Amino acid sequence: MPDFPAMIVFDLVCRDHGHRFEGWFASSQDFEQQQLRGLVSCPQCDSHDVIKAPMAPRLNRKGNQQAAAPVPAPAAVPAAAPAVSSMPPLPPEAREKLQAAITVLAQAQVEAIKSSRWVGKNFAEDARAMHYGDKEPAVIHGQASPEDAKALVEEGVEIMPLLIPVAPPDQIN
Repeated sequence: MPDFPAMIVFDLVCRDHGHRFEGWFASSQDFEQQQLRGLVSCPQCDSHDVIKAPMAPRLNRKGNQQAAAPVPAPAAVPAAAPAVSSMPPLPPEAREKLQAAITVLAQAQVEAIKSSRWVGKNFAEDARAMHYGDKEPAVIHGQASPEDAKALVEEGVEIMPLLIPVAPPDQIN
């Protein structure tokens, strides 16, 4: 697999019409050089009068700080996301709808987890035992390998992956 250079995503805005969009660059200096050469333009109106929009940095919490509810901020990029995409950016309207849908799903997951019991690495064993009547049915969440999850589905055990990763309770301070 080829090594891709580290990329920085900037929120950009055209000053002519206020259109907001993302741009991926190797560095802040790379953005400035491309801007000076006229290579940065608004995908909606083709304006070259583009500036960086104010952005809130994502700061990792310290180990002794309480984690917030696992609801992603709009336009959050998963940690394992590739740095380079061959897909064209979504139109702003579609992007806003996608962000709203992700937020609704994340909030629904948070609510579902509140009434669920964490079983950790015993997820496959507990789900299987409930399916076969060896344990009282309960709403649970935990960890399962892809192989275990596939085996559960093949056995007819009703499971579904969590859409937003959840930290185990013992890893939250």
